[in-house]
Amino acid sequence: MVCVIALIALMAAVLLPFLPQHTSRARLQAYALEAAGLLKADRNAAIARRADVSTLVDPPSRAIRSGVSSQFLRIPDDVRFDALLPQTCRHRAALSAISFFADGMSCGGTIALARLDTTYEIRVNWLTGRIEIVNRSTRSN
Repeated sequence: MVCVIALIALMAAVLLPFLPQHTSRARLQAYALEAAGLLKADRNAAIARRADVSTLVDPPSRAIRSGVSSQFLRIPDDVRFDALLPQTCRHRAALSAISFFADGMSCGGTIALARLDTTYEIRVNWLTGRIEIVNRSTRSN
């Protein structure tokens, strides 16, 4: 009996790392918080430097990149990553970016991160540049 339990434990220890890892609800929320933090850092940098800063939002490559630092966020493949971005900003092409201006304003945009029944939207207000996270989960409590 002890041998059987030991054999099952050994098999579990060997096979466990090969099981697919999925993004948990808590980890999805952490990605949303990290994305909002990156956007807030870029907005604060635009205000401090008194210069425009653009955060690159690239759903095809599953990345969000800071416009002023080397910080970037890679979104895992099991998370749906959508972005609603302006086509133009201050009469120029926006090119998959959320831009912040020296006065803190922005042309806005929304990033949606979803997994199963949980969706978090990171919204940048087009006028004020305010950044907020909205939980759009379909799961009832």
